[in-house]
Amino acid sequence: MADLETRVDKLDERVTNLEQRVTEVTVNMNSLIRELKDFKTEMRDRDNQRVQDIREIRTSIDSMGKHVRNLSLTAMGAIGAMVVTVIISLLRN
Repeated sequence: MADLETRVDKLDERVTNLEQRVTEVTVNMNSLIRELKDFKTEMRDRDNQRVQDIREIRTSIDSMGKHVRNLSLTAMGAIGAMVVTVIISLLRN
């Protein structure tokens, strides 16, 4: 009978140890899950920031394109005016 009680006590101790290990593993898993959620949130925030930066860059490029186009038209107009001036001055002579 004492042998049976000893075996039951050992099994009880093993069950208690296993329960403690399961609790530790559960705590570790919950911690990892929280870290992964935080990481995903951070990655989403960074991705959204990159999207915003790309939009700003595109807007800036569009604005620069408009300025380049206006400068090109102005330069062509100035060159055309100079050509007309040269032709007029040659025809007067």
